[in-house]
Amino acid sequence: MRASERAYQGLVEEIQGGSLAPGAVIGEVEQAARLGVSRTPMREAIARLLADGLVQQQSARVLVVSGFDAVHIRRLFEVRRALEESAARLAAQRGDSAVFSALAADFLAAHPESGASETDDYYALISRFDAAIDEAVANDYLTHALRPIRAHLARARRLARDNAERLHASVREHALIAQAIAQRDPDLAAHATHVHLHRALAAILAAIDEAAVPPSTERHTATEGASR
Repeated sequence: MRASERAYQGLVEEIQGGSLAPGAVIGEVEQAARLGVSRTPMREAIARLLADGLVQQQSARVLVVSGFDAVHIRRLFEVRRALEESAARLAAQRGDSAVFSALAADFLAAHPESGASETDDYYALISRFDAAIDEAVANDYLTHALRPIRAHLARARRLARDNAERLHASVREHALIAQAIAQRDPDLAAHATHVHLHRALAAILAAIDEAAVPPSTERHTATEGASR
């Protein structure tokens, strides 16, 4: 793996995982030393992060990890709906039915709510599904547009990762999308994708709202309710 790719992947994983939080400064010299690469590949990696929107220019000389709150997530999903619904529709018209039938069976066999390793396996399955969609669509313009969306999406998924009920529902939703593509039903594939994205957004926004409520407020509200 090229040094620039290694640096890029390392920074993406840290941004997606939250160890590089929104607002964290991304200094070329510091990050190059930390990741053990020279400044040229680090410069290339940072340029890709800028293109993906994962980092932004705070001032002329300062780059920071881009913000990621409810407003950003709503905007992300506006674009995601347009792109992924189109991709699902095209995949149903152009894809290999056998490939998506096998993916549907894999989704139905998945149990991401069982534990951390199972959840990781499930997200790996989603990556395989995304790759199959890209291959079926065979449209570089569309797949290149989806790449930064997926990079941001991993940050959003982390917010709902511990929601076992949502993970279980997501399995069924992905299975339905894969089945619709396998059956060459573009309308069902697009509609199932729309429903999945609507529910995913609702779950992520609910997780943000829940995290924003201080524990003392929750206790106070519960006490008030008990006294009424």
